[in-house]
Amino acid sequence: MRSLPLPLALTARLSPVVVLAAVGWALSSGPLAAPQAAEHKPAEEKTETRSESAPSTSTAPKVYSAAPAPCQSVAKKTVEALVPGAKTAGKEIPSTDAELRRTCSWNALEGYDYRWLDVSYEIMESDEAAQKSYQAHLEKQSGGGAVPGLGDSAYSVVNLTTEDKQETREGVVFARASNALVTITYNGSDFESKKAPSTDTINKGAIKAAKEAMAALESDKD
Repeated sequence: MRSLPLPLALTARLSPVVVLAAVGWALSSGPLAAPQAAEHKPAEEKTETRSESAPSTSTAPKVYSAAPAPCQSVAKKTVEALVPGAKTAGKEIPSTDAELRRTCSWNALEGYDYRWLDVSYEIMESDEAAQKSYQAHLEKQSGGGAVPGLGDSAYSVVNLTTEDKQETREGVVFARASNALVTITYNGSDFESKKAPSTDTINKGAIKAAKEAMAALESDKD
């Protein structure tokens, strides 16, 4: 549990894995076949024709089959810059399925400045499922904008909240690459001034972590 009144870290929900099975079948001659044409075709040619007309039983393989280690996805110097005073090893959050969904957190209070960083991966059963989940995330957001050059598509948004006159600014980056989703949450507060870091500071920090997390995912590609 967090000891400070900051926004909750992201909790991802795993979509069920759907296994598709393809069944092949052989075509047989019927009453609509042309008898005279069939009589003049060699047996081997008829067999080849039936094989070519049969539907394909292959399915596109998943680009990503497992989530990479999230606590190793961001460089040590990046953690030190974004979360001063944090243990660079990070802490992985327990998951119900660590192969498909993994999250690592770093947080620290240095003086009066508090920072929190989450890196989360989720592996979906298909590109289509990941795209659907990505769009659902975006529909819940207001403001923000696209992040070019990050995966197949990416979006960042920064929000400011105030509780008991204490400001907290949080940036979130959603990114998709094929059937994988990457989510970065980065926030901060100053407990002396009760002000939050600037929008630019939080947004740039979240995007920097997102780029490194995406690179770690792509290097772990099947």
